[in-house]
Amino acid sequence: MSLWELFILAVGLSMDAFAVSVCKGLSLGRRIGARHMLLAGAWFGGFQALMPLIGFYLGRFFADLITAYDHWVAFILLAFIGGRMIWEALDPKEDHVDDAMDVKTMFLLAVATSIDALAVGVTFAFLEVRILPAVLFIGCTTFVFGAAGVKVGSAFGARYKEKAELVGGAVLVLIGLKLLLEGLGVL
Repeated sequence: MSLWELFILAVGLSMDAFAVSVCKGLSLGRRIGARHMLLAGAWFGGFQALMPLIGFYLGRFFADLITAYDHWVAFILLAFIGGRMIWEALDPKEDHVDDAMDVKTMFLLAVATSIDALAVGVTFAFLEVRILPAVLFIGCTTFVFGAAGVKVGSAFGARYKEKAELVGGAVLVLIGLKLLLEGLGVL
């Protein structure tokens, strides 16, 4: 996986965290400070780094069982995750996020927004990926998007939340499709 592909993947994965951070910024209003931005970035970035690492080792454990189908596994996981993100972005129900940034709230949000990263970590087990630099890159990218999302939410409101989820979902589906086509020898 090239650095460019990893960057696109990291941006796609960070879109859920960005969307939730926008909602946090919206709920906090003009009361945000650097502390709020750093908290959101640290929670979301930390879990976006941890979850693919866990997924990678789980995938390595089962790799021998599904090596012949690894491109299909990667495609199905990424298409499912990306499709779910697109579905959530198009769902007419409005998400309500309160302004709490305590440990319990942020832990639950960080886990919820990084489940897709766990699945991506499983796909890393079947690709030529140096896992530690990859997860650090994903974590740092998500840190930036999480911190920026709080500021964007405070400044612009919920206008960009759905667009961020749509773009992130589409990116994951396209990466999955690329991996499938490569595995089938089409690309």
